[in-house]
Amino acid sequence: MMRNYLKIAWRTIFKNKTTALINITGLSVGMTAAVLIFLWVQNEINFDNYHHQSENIYRLTTKVDKGNWIWETTPLLLADAVKKEIPEVETTARLNDNYSPVFNVNGNLFYEKKCAYVDADWFNIFHYDFIEGNAKFFGQNLYSIILTASEAKKYFGNRKALDATIRIDNNDYVVKAIVADPPSNSSFQYNAFIPLATLLTNKELRENDEQWSNANYITFAKLKPAVSPLVAAKKLTDVLQKNSGSNEAYISIVSLKDIHFGTELQSSKFAIGNRNTVYIFSILAFLLLLVACINYVNLTTAKASLRAKEVSVRKMVGAKRSNIFYQFIIECLLISLISMIATFVLIQLCLPSFNLVTGKNFVFTLTSVSMWRVIGITLFSALLLNSLYPALLLSSFKPLSVFRGFTVLKVKDSYFRKGLVIVQFTVSVILIACTIIIYRQMQFIQQTNPGYNRSQVLSFSLPQSTERDEKNLLMQAIKQELLSQSSIQSVTMANQPVVNIGSMSTGSADWDGHDTSYNPKIAQLSTDADFQKTMQLQMKEGRWFHQANDADKNNVILNEAAITKLEIPQPVIGQRFTFKGRTGQIIGVVKDFNYKSMRDKTSPLVAFNDPDWFNFFMVRIAPNSSSEAVAAIENSWKKILPGHPLEYYFLDDTFNELYKEDQQASFLILVFAIIAVALSSLGLFGLAAFTAEQRTKEIGIRKVLGATVAGIAALLSKDFLKLVLLAVIIATPIAWYATNVWLQGFAYRAAISWWIFLLAGVLAFLIALLTVSFQAIKAALANPVKSLRTE
Repeated sequence: MMRNYLKIAWRTIFKNKTTALINITGLSVGMTAAVLIFLWVQNEINFDNYHHQSENIYRLTTKVDKGNWIWETTPLLLADAVKKEIPEVETTARLNDNYSPVFNVNGNLFYEKKCAYVDADWFNIFHYDFIEGNAKFFGQNLYSIILTASEAKKYFGNRKALDATIRIDNNDYVVKAIVADPPSNSSFQYNAFIPLATLLTNKELRENDEQWSNANYITFAKLKPAVSPLVAAKKLTDVLQKNSGSNEAYISIVSLKDIHFGTELQSSKFAIGNRNTVYIFSILAFLLLLVACINYVNLTTAKASLRAKEVSVRKMVGAKRSNIFYQFIIECLLISLISMIATFVLIQLCLPSFNLVTGKNFVFTLTSVSMWRVIGITLFSALLLNSLYPALLLSSFKPLSVFRGFTVLKVKDSYFRKGLVIVQFTVSVILIACTIIIYRQMQFIQQTNPGYNRSQVLSFSLPQSTERDEKNLLMQAIKQELLSQSSIQSVTMANQPVVNIGSMSTGSADWDGHDTSYNPKIAQLSTDADFQKTMQLQMKEGRWFHQANDADKNNVILNEAAITKLEIPQPVIGQRFTFKGRTGQIIGVVKDFNYKSMRDKTSPLVAFNDPDWFNFFMVRIAPNSSSEAVAAIENSWKKILPGHPLEYYFLDDTFNELYKEDQQASFLILVFAIIAVALSSLGLFGLAAFTAEQRTKEIGIRKVLGATVAGIAALLSKDFLKLVLLAVIIATPIAWYATNVWLQGFAYRAAISWWIFLLAGVLAFLIALLTVSFQAIKAALANPVKSLRTE
């Protein structure tokens, strides 16, 4: 029986080549898009789930009651105290990735940004696939290191890496193990691991970190099975408060599986995902698959009446309803399988570009369980959407009803197909409108004046290993060296780049009339006298710091938001302001500038002048002198700090990095909008061709009676264009609501204008018009004699 089903299915496909080609093309493109999206979604929702007993692993965070801050870090001494005092904790491990050691590879120096200093128990808590060696002796030798496979290849090529030595900073490290590269859905994207004890050989660092008031280490704890996280958090807090002597800090714990979507932290070292983006792309994948499947359903049901004789004859010779049902299911399955083969080819072609856009490293292999899981879900969904209704329709009709155009639901079949066309173009118009609005928001961000001039400015910092005593001398020496270069306009020093100021303070400020119970978060920026000139900030009143003015070491400059939020009365200039224990005056008010992403509203900022905080340089380059300035900076650096690599960043690139995920999402939505429109047009093309075929004799008679080509084309096109117009009307409020919700995530955003939806509708209308007109004009130009002879 199965052989007979397959034989008939093949005959049907070859008999209707055009329809089959449209179906296979639409399904393969739709399934390719869906598979790629589902791969990304699966990757996001399964972040860090691959670790053994991941449900028992928690990150410890420090919650400071004053200001309601939650830090990702905890004190250094907490981990050891917890293991001794809390029996519910099986083991702990600490991580510090604040320091990027200098690796010497064949005489080339560079900072290893993905290096982690960890406890030996790190490898007992988290799962790593050891290719060579093991973690048994990790930590016993301070100068040991574990590398990932790609990093070992980078350093040693084809030479044996295990037990080899590599020069790091001023010491030789022995490679104790090689582990597999971390999967793309791991929070821990590190290439090298060094014992934490090695970092703590720095006496000054250790003395600072062994104070319970300093939280500089990310700590993980593995709880024993069945231990309540709330109970554990309470005991962890007791340990912290007992040892620190303060009741203002608390320990909260976050499950490893929830780290990726955590949003409560002040900042995080790990990649943070967005649940809303996951939901949006999940819906988008389903909609693209739905649009592709609608083509199949529409064309199959449209041709239902043409197969009425076939089904009637088969029923008359004894075929049961189930036989006919299975026949059409097999036809659908065959189309889906052919489409899946085409999908494999398309995935292989598109995956490199998809990885480039998403920043992931998905690999298409037929042995991948996760890949087959995604493909299986997609194929099953497509099969379900494609087969159920057509099979029910074609197996259960009464011949007379089908000739009259009714479905099993007692609704005119043409109405059902029209409804599906409306759904297709509704999705298309929504995606077109969303693409335009997202593009406008990205343009708004690029073109809006942030309050400073970031063009032609690059930044770099001193090496992290620089001793505090010599830091100020080195910074002044570098600044003077750079200012002597004609390719450099100005140089300023600060504690961080202006693009993304993350240093915050609470409870460190006081002023006349201050209600001491009110201690808002204040951004803190330590700068020199040239900062305002270099970054071209605009002063509202007062002045910036003066180089030779000793009083300015205690004075401060506030932004407009600080004046408003702190409720400082007029006149502002000259008022007392205490910050970080130093009392001075407010000497200036700078106009608000966006020192964070435009998702965040500008909040209070205090600028002060403390050279001990300086670590970053920002250099404004003279016009058309970029290459000369970069060369001058490199030469100056080699002269003053020859043993350290130089890493610099243009502020434009740093600024764009803040919106990297939004840029990725906007590009993907653009691509998927094009796919949705193409699939909708493909389906419309097939329906228009079928309609023209069905009305061949009518068109011939109309031409004989004097109808023009334009008149016939309009007659065949108007019904379809009405559907597209209705889709535009339905899509507009949906698109407005969806984009309005997305834009709420930006404190500064472009307005949603009415013309955007008009443009989206016009584009969809024109595409539909071109698609339908091609078939309509082709039918209208046909020889009427030939049309009238057609049976």
